[in-house]
Amino acid sequence: MVFARDGEGARADLAAIASQVHPVFMLPPLAASWFGSILAGEFSLPTGALHMSAIFAAVYTAHVKDGYVDFYGRGEDDDHPLSERGCKRALAGAAALFAVCLLALAITVDAWAALLTLPCWLIGYHHAPQLDTNPVTTTTGYPAGIALAIIGGYYVQTSSVAPITLAFALVFLVLLSGVKVIDDQQDYAYDKSIEKRTVAVAVGPERARTTAYALMVLSLLLVVALALVRVFPPSSVFAAVAFGAVAAVSRRADSEIATMLLVRGSYVFLALLLAATWFRPLA
Repeated sequence: MVFARDGEGARADLAAIASQVHPVFMLPPLAASWFGSILAGEFSLPTGALHMSAIFAAVYTAHVKDGYVDFYGRGEDDDHPLSERGCKRALAGAAALFAVCLLALAITVDAWAALLTLPCWLIGYHHAPQLDTNPVTTTTGYPAGIALAIIGGYYVQTSSVAPITLAFALVFLVLLSGVKVIDDQQDYAYDKSIEKRTVAVAVGPERARTTAYALMVLSLLLVVALALVRVFPPSSVFAAVAFGAVAAVSRRADSEIATMLLVRGSYVFLALLLAATWFRPLA
């Protein structure tokens, strides 16, 4: 067995490698990379694909490292498809892919394109066990990666960073930090037992939930305010209204259902912002 913990042959190894591609958490960073490219207006598909590949490698690294730490280090998970050696090989492969993409960005764009992309891999690799034991970093790690993917996606197309790019990155950082607090509540009892300091463990489940929705409301108010001053397209308000409706429904649900609703609501939020930016129907 080269990668798989159970099973023999190439099919088992490929299944084990593919098991670490978690679409629910993989798609938003990849979409954020393209969102940044689309913000640039005219864009190069090969350059966008190169940046997206780097983001894929960074997120894949996070998934493999998280699974490795949780199963082989903490004993938190009951099972894991990759063997211990398979995890290390998968991490090496993802790191190699990321390094190739980074070098290609430095050559085809400039060194700043590579430097803006590098933190995405650093966040992914250090998510567990370094960043996921602190209330701030465990909450903002994934959202920060998405914010950086937006900025990097824009930069690789334009070799610059515009105020609208930073504004969108800030909105997603705040909004997804709120969603992450709700997501972490699902493991409150276990996290407390191992002294893993998520926001829920640090301040209690009720205050954590209040904090989470306060962050989401703040992000939606930012969208409205930035639309009013014409930093965002006016139709961006529809994205805020749509996500606000999902968030209102999720408040009545437990943490598991609320997370499912909010994650899917963030897809709708991103799609509507993408449409508002690309088509500008009210411009």
